[in-house]
Amino acid sequence: MKKILAFAGSTSSTSINKQLATFAAENLENTSFDVIDLRDFSMPIYSQDEEQENGFPEDAKKFSALFDEYDGFIVSLAEHNSSYAAAFKNIYDWSSRVEANVFRDKPLLLMAASPGARGGASVLESGIARFSRMGAKELVSFSFPNFYDNFKDGKIINTTLLEDLNEKVNEFEALVNQ
Repeated sequence: MKKILAFAGSTSSTSINKQLATFAAENLENTSFDVIDLRDFSMPIYSQDEEQENGFPEDAKKFSALFDEYDGFIVSLAEHNSSYAAAFKNIYDWSSRVEANVFRDKPLLLMAASPGARGGASVLESGIARFSRMGAKELVSFSFPNFYDNFKDGKIINTTLLEDLNEKVNEFEALVNQ
């Protein structure tokens, strides 16, 4: 059976994006999954000086190695000031130095959730543009607006958004299992 790695581009203990990534993974029908937390990967702020002086942090190598073990990825990005959360950007920067083909030519379901009406549209656009050049072989995207109005008790309560997400999950899962 194929296996998916799911995580949020956030280190918040109450991350709405982790809730969405977990929910999406739980809706896979023929694929197993693991959910990880970026708080388990501690590393210094990326800089060329840091890399030259100390090499790659162990957690950067550990995080990057995970991408070899899975057949696809579900990532839900937090949006901070219309961009990636700083913690995700740092882990992503280190990972791309360990292995430039970050997503290893595997499918990616890229999502963003926000409490506002735009559903993380800016960070989602950035991720789509960048990750497709970093080894996301097939990229399926989903924007989830007004999180606190549309997600209750661990599930999506807005039927239109739920149908849209299920369609995206099914499309992604078909790519993983082809």
